[in-house]
Amino acid sequence: MAQRDYYEVLGVPRNATEAELKASYRRLAMKFHPDRNPGDAEAESRFKEVKEAWEVLKEPRRRAAYDQFGHAGVGAGGQGGAGGFAGAEAFSDIFGEVFGDIFGAGRRGRTRVFRGADLRYELDIDLEQAVFGDSATLRIPLRVECEVCSGSGSEPGTSPVSCPTCGGHGAVRMQQGFFAVEQTCPRCRGQGTVVEHPCARCHGEGRVRDVKTLSVDVPAGVDTGDRIRLGGQGEAGRNGGPPGDLYVEIVVRPHPIFERRGADLACEVPISYASAVLGGEVEVPTLGEQSSLKLKIPDGTQSGKVFKLRGRGVRPVRGGGQGDLLVTVVVESPVNLTKHQKELLEEFDASLRDSRRSHSPRQQGWLDKARSFFEKLNP
Repeated sequence: MAQRDYYEVLGVPRNATEAELKASYRRLAMKFHPDRNPGDAEAESRFKEVKEAWEVLKEPRRRAAYDQFGHAGVGAGGQGGAGGFAGAEAFSDIFGEVFGDIFGAGRRGRTRVFRGADLRYELDIDLEQAVFGDSATLRIPLRVECEVCSGSGSEPGTSPVSCPTCGGHGAVRMQQGFFAVEQTCPRCRGQGTVVEHPCARCHGEGRVRDVKTLSVDVPAGVDTGDRIRLGGQGEAGRNGGPPGDLYVEIVVRPHPIFERRGADLACEVPISYASAVLGGEVEVPTLGEQSSLKLKIPDGTQSGKVFKLRGRGVRPVRGGGQGDLLVTVVVESPVNLTKHQKELLEEFDASLRDSRRSHSPRQQGWLDKARSFFEKLNP
């Protein structure tokens, strides 16, 4: 009888992703598992067929050979095949594959590896560093692989042994009537092995605490909340597992002059009463090749007026046009006046009294609104 196409067996298209293959395999393996179908020869046959297809398609090289040459490219019957199926032991093995992620157990006889933890590091930088980019040196406290036992946790010359409680499965199975539940082995905690002769340096952990010094490049245009991922620079894994990643979170310190608003920079510049009335020029600091620029103040400028200096902001790290510099002028009232200065100011104010509406339109407009409000309250 001709063998069925492996993709057809798993019910997936030929361009299926690894995740799609795995999801379909798990679903079918659970459906046709002999423990769920006792005495059903057809279910057992389908189970074997599903397992055979998965064993071939899960490995990129074997899958490529199958895609090019069909069943001939992977040998008659694929790995295991119908004749190579190992009965009850294989059922137990596949049971671990299907339920392993749920119960934390690895495959029988294999030491389960654990990926190291990801780490987060807050990097405080100045606004200038965020705008133009920079490099920084980090000192990261973390757990690294023990150099004495090379991460095994055992004294040199010894090795971890298969856990006697779970037989290396990493999980123990409890059955009551028709119900069976697997849970993580309490002795080896899902690893499948135990350390009989712990390493004196790491006490069987396989990792030790250390401080790692790293250099990180901060790209131009970053802002508070941006993250830089350093792959493989997190904590060491266990049992030979890969290390985690390090995520550097950017925190931009407050600047004494500028405030960042996305791609724009903003600042306040105080000007004198006379400059606001008569007009003039004020020097404005900038972040760039020029440390400052001259800003022309037109006569009659009101406090709170915003002037936009185009292209003097930030070029965001994710692309886009450079922002602007928003300059808000604040009219500063004079303080510590002499008696003569106060008399001059009073004389000047009196000269405006008869023409207040033309000289102080905002003040006069507010007075008109207030007068109307009080007239409604007291008709």
